[in-house]
Amino acid sequence: MSTSQDPLPATNGKNRTSSNGDLAGKTSKHQLDLTKLHSLPSEQQDLYLFTFVTNFETYVTSLSQEALCSQQRILSNEIHQIVNLSSPIPTRVTRNCLGRCLAHILGRGDRKSLYDTINQLVTVINASKIGKQLHNRHAAVYCLGEVYKSAGDSAVTFTGTSASSLLRLLKTAQNHVGLRAAIFKALEKIVGTVRRSIDETLAKDIWKHARTAASGDKAALVQANACRCIERLVVGTSYFDTVNDFDSLKSSIWKACESPVPVARRSAASCLAAVLAKSYVAGASSKPNSKAKRSKKSTKTQPPPVEEDETPSRSASPSAKRSFVKLELSLSDLLSQLSAQYIRSSTSNRVRSAIAHCYVKVFKNLDSDVVRSHYDQVVDHLLIDVLSSPSIVYDRYRMLLTRKYVQKILADCIGAGLLAETGRLNAATTLINNILKNYPQVLKERLEPGKQTLVGALNALSSLIQSLGSVFGPLVDGCRDALVHILHHPSYTVQIHASYCLRTMVLACSQQLLPCASICMNSLSRELGLLTTGRQSPRRCVGFANGLAAVISVSPQQPLYSSLEISSRVLSIATDLLKSSSKVELRVSSTQVQVAWILIGGLMSLGPNFVKIHISQLLLLWRNALPRPLPRENTAQRDLAELSYLTHVRECALGSIFSFLDSNNRLITLDVSNRIAVLLQNTIEFLDTLPKKKFNDDPSLRASYSLSLQDLVIMVRRRLLQCYTRLITIGPTVSSEALTESNLLTLAMTMFADPESYLAGSLGASITNSVGTFESIWDIEDNSGFGVTGLVHGEHLRALPAELSTSAPSPWIDKTDEHESLDIELLAPACGALEHDSVCLLKEMEDDELPDPPATEVVNSAIALFAMTLPLQNPKIQEGVLEQLATVTSTSALQRNPGRKAAITVNTAMALLGALKVAVGETSAEPGDLRSATVEKCLQGLIYGFLTDQDRFIRNLGYEALGRLCSSSGNSFTTNEVNNLIDAIVSNRDPNARAGFAMSLGTIHSQIGGMAAGFHLKKIHGVLMSLCSDPHPAVHFCAIQALSQVADSAGLAFSAYVPSTLGLMAQLWSCETHNEEFATFITSNYELEQPTSVMIAHCVDSLINVLGPDLQDMEKVRDLMVSVMKQFVSDSLPIVQAEGLRCWEHMHLYDSGHMQLAGYIKLLQQSLKSEHACVRENAVDGLYSLVRRDATQIFKFAGDGLEERLWLTLNEFPELDGLRNLIHTWLGQTSLGETSKWISRLQQVLTKTAAKQIEQDVQLSAKADAEPELQDEEIAGFASGENKSQESQPTLEAAQELLRWQVRAFALQCLNDFVATVGKNMLLDPESAAGNALQQKIADVIRMAFLASTSSVVELRIGGLKLINQILTIFGSTPDPDFSEALLLEQYQAQISTALTPAFNADSSPELASAAVSVCATFTATGMVKDIDRMGRILKLLVAALDSFSSEAKTETSIGELRGLSSNAQTMVRMAVLSAWAELQVSSAEQKYLLKVIEPHVGKLTPLWLLSLQEFARLRFEPDISSNTGPAGTDGSLEVIYAALNRQTLLKFYQASWLKLVDAIATLIERDSDFVFDALDGGRKDSQVNGVKSPGPNINYRDEPVAFFFVLFGIVIEALVTRSSNESPTDILRILSALKKILSPSVSGNAVYQETVFSETIELLDRLALAEGFEIQTIVVEIAKNLCITHPAASDADQVTELSEDVEQIFELSRIIVLVLTNILPNIANPKAPVRETLTDDATTLIKNSLESLVEASEIFPSIIKSDLYATIFHIFTTILSTPACQAAVIPQTLPVFRRFVQSTTDNNSMDSSSSISSQIQGCLHRFLAILGIAQRRELESSLSCAKNTLLATTILFTTASNTLSPDAPLVTTALEAMLDCLQDLGLAKMISNCLRSLLLVASKNPTDEAIARYLFPRLVCFAVDVEQSDPENARAAVSQTLTAFVNLLSDDNDKAAAAMTVVLSALLGRGSKEGSIIYKMIAARVMELANERLMTTFRSVVAALDSEQRAFMEKILREGGAGHGGVNKNSADGAAGGGEPSIALKLSFGM
Repeated sequence: MSTSQDPLPATNGKNRTSSNGDLAGKTSKHQLDLTKLHSLPSEQQDLYLFTFVTNFETYVTSLSQEALCSQQRILSNEIHQIVNLSSPIPTRVTRNCLGRCLAHILGRGDRKSLYDTINQLVTVINASKIGKQLHNRHAAVYCLGEVYKSAGDSAVTFTGTSASSLLRLLKTAQNHVGLRAAIFKALEKIVGTVRRSIDETLAKDIWKHARTAASGDKAALVQANACRCIERLVVGTSYFDTVNDFDSLKSSIWKACESPVPVARRSAASCLAAVLAKSYVAGASSKPNSKAKRSKKSTKTQPPPVEEDETPSRSASPSAKRSFVKLELSLSDLLSQLSAQYIRSSTSNRVRSAIAHCYVKVFKNLDSDVVRSHYDQVVDHLLIDVLSSPSIVYDRYRMLLTRKYVQKILADCIGAGLLAETGRLNAATTLINNILKNYPQVLKERLEPGKQTLVGALNALSSLIQSLGSVFGPLVDGCRDALVHILHHPSYTVQIHASYCLRTMVLACSQQLLPCASICMNSLSRELGLLTTGRQSPRRCVGFANGLAAVISVSPQQPLYSSLEISSRVLSIATDLLKSSSKVELRVSSTQVQVAWILIGGLMSLGPNFVKIHISQLLLLWRNALPRPLPRENTAQRDLAELSYLTHVRECALGSIFSFLDSNNRLITLDVSNRIAVLLQNTIEFLDTLPKKKFNDDPSLRASYSLSLQDLVIMVRRRLLQCYTRLITIGPTVSSEALTESNLLTLAMTMFADPESYLAGSLGASITNSVGTFESIWDIEDNSGFGVTGLVHGEHLRALPAELSTSAPSPWIDKTDEHESLDIELLAPACGALEHDSVCLLKEMEDDELPDPPATEVVNSAIALFAMTLPLQNPKIQEGVLEQLATVTSTSALQRNPGRKAAITVNTAMALLGALKVAVGETSAEPGDLRSATVEKCLQGLIYGFLTDQDRFIRNLGYEALGRLCSSSGNSFTTNEVNNLIDAIVSNRDPNARAGFAMSLGTIHSQIGGMAAGFHLKKIHGVLMSLCSDPHPAVHFCAIQALSQVADSAGLAFSAYVPSTLGLMAQLWSCETHNEEFATFITSNYELEQPTSVMIAHCVDSLINVLGPDLQDMEKVRDLMVSVMKQFVSDSLPIVQAEGLRCWEHMHLYDSGHMQLAGYIKLLQQSLKSEHACVRENAVDGLYSLVRRDATQIFKFAGDGLEERLWLTLNEFPELDGLRNLIHTWLGQTSLGETSKWISRLQQVLTKTAAKQIEQDVQLSAKADAEPELQDEEIAGFASGENKSQESQPTLEAAQELLRWQVRAFALQCLNDFVATVGKNMLLDPESAAGNALQQKIADVIRMAFLASTSSVVELRIGGLKLINQILTIFGSTPDPDFSEALLLEQYQAQISTALTPAFNADSSPELASAAVSVCATFTATGMVKDIDRMGRILKLLVAALDSFSSEAKTETSIGELRGLSSNAQTMVRMAVLSAWAELQVSSAEQKYLLKVIEPHVGKLTPLWLLSLQEFARLRFEPDISSNTGPAGTDGSLEVIYAALNRQTLLKFYQASWLKLVDAIATLIERDSDFVFDALDGGRKDSQVNGVKSPGPNINYRDEPVAFFFVLFGIVIEALVTRSSNESPTDILRILSALKKILSPSVSGNAVYQETVFSETIELLDRLALAEGFEIQTIVVEIAKNLCITHPAASDADQVTELSEDVEQIFELSRIIVLVLTNILPNIANPKAPVRETLTDDATTLIKNSLESLVEASEIFPSIIKSDLYATIFHIFTTILSTPACQAAVIPQTLPVFRRFVQSTTDNNSMDSSSSISSQIQGCLHRFLAILGIAQRRELESSLSCAKNTLLATTILFTTASNTLSPDAPLVTTALEAMLDCLQDLGLAKMISNCLRSLLLVASKNPTDEAIARYLFPRLVCFAVDVEQSDPENARAAVSQTLTAFVNLLSDDNDKAAAAMTVVLSALLGRGSKEGSIIYKMIAARVMELANERLMTTFRSVVAALDSEQRAFMEKILREGGAGHGGVNKNSADGAAGGGEPSIALKLSFGM
């Protein structure tokens, strides 16, 4: 990535300079201070210069164009000054920075100084001195190249001078690799910019030098750059388009491809690919050439117009005198140029690897339309011309390697990279029709494909099917038929690959499982019947058996489509074959046995639920196949055929055992493992009995046609070791006796470390080994490698069988790079292949996990077995075994066999590493122990030998093992080991040894952890820092890697070392010895293979993670990190760029405040376009971390381009899960705020068309007038995309198509999640903006759902129907905003109905049909159509589905046109149908129109619902039918026998629907439908099927529960007890509501009160009351109340006189309610417990409901516990009354409940309980007074409310329970006195006046009430008269009114009324005389109240008794108080009767 192009992030305010201001001020700090530079120590000068140039680059790139032009000369001079520095020399980082600065200045600024700049640089290049100024000339060369790249089109005239100077410098640079490489790089840039304008002579001079360097230079970097230079010459000019030039170029390229460094080979391949792509001419005709060695055909040229113009100018040159043939090739000729070299026997595999690269590049350079339209030619070429070439086929290693290359080209490059979905379908069609269907040969003119052709086509087809998924459906029938025919092929290899392809097809198109299995089984049965004929039936039988086993193995992954019948028949076939095998001749028996065990192995993949039933039978079959062998002398008498047969039988049986162990871990009990161990021991003994001499291997005597006895023995050993390894790994711990008896360690060690125990390889490998030219075991290419293990594949180590986590890949290897994956194949001496092990057909396999050849797998399994068993032995045995290994690895017998010695060394190192992994617990196997001192010493000695080995892969194994040895052995051993390693580093000068020791230090620290290794940190750090500066590449590379490991493991403990480490990394980054541009070619080549720059970047990332947030406070460290990190993202290596992105990600994580966010986002955007997977993935990770923080801000900074790029990248690389997570996070954050935008986004994705971007500089076509090349290919791609001419637009449009279906399915999933989120928001806020926006866009959403549900992809159909269902649920009842009388969705009925149609077609699936049924139910329940006659097709579908799945239906059920469903699929659809009807039943409670829909079918539905629930309960609760290990019964059906097999599958369907069924039944129970209870009882009368009886006035509660009660009860209880964490509270509420209905007496009877049922119920309610929220607790309270009220003991509660179980149950139920209250108010149970300050509305409601339930339950309390429970309730009420948080909302709602409770206690108390009730009432009153006293202190804000509430509660107590109080009780007086005191309390006076009024005005008074009245009356009169007493709230007026009302209450007793009236009237008049006229009006009103009709006589008498003065005063009050008018009005009738007396007279007379 170029800095001038990429927006690099920078620290805020750091190096940011304004574009305006004083020039000197700007540049002063950006001018190099040479004095300061040279004054620094030499070791600091490089770092100072590095810091300066990085800051200088940042400054230059930050300038605006105006400022850049103004400062251009000064900046250029500064650059030239640095270029000419003699000390410190300009290093690589300096050159790169200066070159980028010059490119930016001249590219963006003024080009006036361009010529001067070039002249200055050329002058430096042409300097005469060599030694002193070589580095200056190197810098000038690089800068010159950057100048031409940026502005070379303006300096064409200087091209000759510049290029000539560079060419002259080549001679001087012969001893400097970096300079030679830089020269060719600069020439490449010059040619790439100038292109056709370059002089022909100069171009040919460059061509000559570049070809020479490419073919003969020892430095791979020079070769690579020379090839790139040639590539530019060929592409950019027309001087080398002839056949002669091409021939000369090819010879140079083939030599370059021999380079051991992959970089050089890739560059050579790219160069050749560019030439070939340019030479391609569509429709070119082939003509024979005069030269026999060439196959090129001369064709009529088609040069562009520009080239035609240039042709005459070339005619004058001397070369024009010769005749030229322009190179124009057709596609077949083009590809033949590569295949001709590839298939030569003399071609090395390195060249073949390069040619594979070339194929990839050619296809990418060609237009994708060319590849797509000529796919058949490409396939024929690769599969026939290349893969099937005799020179390739005869060498197995070469053939397997070529097969992998062809697979990568066809699958990865073309299939996944160049072809879209339509292209892949066409490609699959081509493979099927053109190749697969030609076998067997049908048409004479179409040849039958060969074996390798079929294999390659099958592999390519498998990859296409995997990528297409269900889109492959239209081709599946033809593909199936073709594959079945290919299973007839006599080749075992073809059969295995066809079986794998068949398995892949079934996985992609699940509907094919049954047809494929049936066809294979029938074909197998047919061929088995023909075994005795002379046909090839034995081979065909094996093929069909493997195909059938592969298809059956898919059943656990596709349970909906599996068939129990087929599985059962397959087992019967296998057992019958085994039984009959002894009755036929040997060859036939061998085939039968092989077929039988293959089938049994396939059945093992069905899992323990199937296998458990037959485990006894299997053990018996295995025992018969693996008996104890006969003595050796008996074996010696057998012939070869019999021995082969016996060995073959054992191999097949062991294969099925291995499949059993691999898929049935749960069944490996101690007994089973012991039995299998005995069988394996028998096999070992059998192998020992085989004669050692070699037989005359006559094929006619073989048991198998293609396998010799030696092959069979190897295969048996492989299976034997695999079974042992798996058994020890997953089975119970095998006893030490068994391990010792079988001598497994010796057996394993013999297999991988015996000098003679290996399969000899090819003759060429033997010759190489014998003549002393052996270099490395990894260069052997014989598919054997002298017995080396396949677990070591370069840097990658394959995981052990039980390893928990694989080791992290090396940071410098890009596993995702297709080029790297091609080159890494060369590191394995043996190639894996599918046919090596048929067991791999039964499980998913990755390309890099293909099984190795049997001989190699023996070694792999032996190593794994050794690793598992060594730690389990006692120390003596361990020591002896290790000593044997040490002896073997150092034996002199291996000196003459270096290949075998190297293989044993690798095997031993891997075995010890595996054993140490087991010992430290990195596997799931028993860890054992290796901590004996002698064992540790032996291990140490062996490992040290590995650390000093010349092979770096062996050193890798050594230091990994040593780290784990230290972790296992403890601190003392670790301390000694660290010291020993440091001493060895100091004393040993061998670079390889020092590298191994350095890595050991890092691995030790990382393995034992930062805490344990803290003591050694300082020493380790010091040593590694010293080694990092070592000039040898192996040493400093390993040292830096070890240092990063130490930093990672040490954590914060390493923070003190960060500054020094970071400074060293910066120095090393700029050091010439630590990069590929070093002077010597050895170091340069090593750096290319293991780039130190990657490890430096990785180490800096580790340092960032060490500091973490502390970075914010460390400015200097942060600034240096930023400077280095900018260089990382500008580096040319993709891995370094990826590490740089990871550094920036972590920097932003810890210190985002000092980063420029906008620049960082743009950097990530640009990296997202990279063609390198590692860069893309890290860019996605960085974006994801940003989006998680604030998605809105990120996309605001990024603009619209990021969104577009995300979807396009996901479409191109759908395997990027990080992108999916990013989009999900973005959606989650912004869905509610950007509703409309999201709908538009997702709509665009679902309808978006994507076209391949054609990059002009990559196309390499003849159009040489394209744009100038840019260094960054991604930027170039965008540049060319933006500047495309209008003529190219139609071509792009033609290639457009929809995004991949996987991306569209993901977008549809996002849309579903989005709609669900908005729907939840609308439930919380009906007026939400998101909901309104979704409503406005509803048409677009339905359109998307319609398009998805009618597509050809099943996944899209299901997603579309789910979306429709959500829309119906959310907006089903929403009115149309424009037409309120209609619903919103009514206008979309047609679309919804049409979308449902495909779901019931013949090509549908059970999942799709189930989703459609759910939509039908939802649509019916919405109410859009309420007329049953207008519901049309949707209702008919529901009814038809119900009829189909009812009990009266036929055996073969169907739904619509979908037929032939398996039993599991039928269950799924049936549950969907029943669930849909259940939803309608539940909805009918609110939607009454649904009753007409439901009623005709409820009678049929109810038993179906109940039977489904019964089946669910059986599956859920009943013990496993196959829990025993006995044989299955034969009297049951398959569904019963194999119930366990489908148990988990069926449970998913029932689990999703059972709650709806229970809800439906519960709603029917509420309605008391007779037939429902009949169905619950297990019987139903036909006459009651369709009738629904309305609930009667009295429900008949039965004592006994109905038949299904325990089923319903068990399901609900279990669901509540074992619910999953992701279950929503809404589901729990629904379950609890159902439980409440189930527990109704009509259903449960008295069963719920049985001890076991009741105890389980109480335990559940306890748990819910303690752990759940308020809503759930509310239902818990209701359930407890209902159970309490309906308890049998409630009806005769008063007769219960002793404690019993019934009493305890009622007490427990009451306790549940109290428990809910104590959860909310803990002070009820503990007065000191804190209570939350505020209570929510839900809490308040729950408290009220709980108290109501408790009071209601108290009414039926048995008398024996009534008193105790009453006391509890009183305590609860008083506690609530004293709680501050309850004053505002709780108490006002609970006081009515309290009144009801007190009333019930006084009404229901008997004579026996009256005393206890009285004492409880008094206690409550006493508590009230205490609360009132505390509240009157006003210490809290709630004190006033508390006092008021207490007064109210006291009043309730007096008015309700006064009969329980003694009239003369002192407590009553105290309470009344306290209440009276409140009349003078501010805030309480009004309240207490009303309370006293209630006490005084009690209607029917008991003695206590009268006593209270007698006590209150005089005191209230005194208060009303005594105006001197304080009255803050004017309570006297209320008291006066109370007194007058009290007098009116005495109207029945004239004497009492007269006395009271006298007192009250006197008091009123007395108060009036004291307070004056201000209260006359009030007194007048009170007097008039006394003068009512009932008391008129009494009033007259009292007034008459007044003296005249009082009477006159009263008249005055009445007159002035306005009572006269009121009196006239009041007594108007009397006035009229009195003859019209004046009104005053009437008033004053008062009737007298």
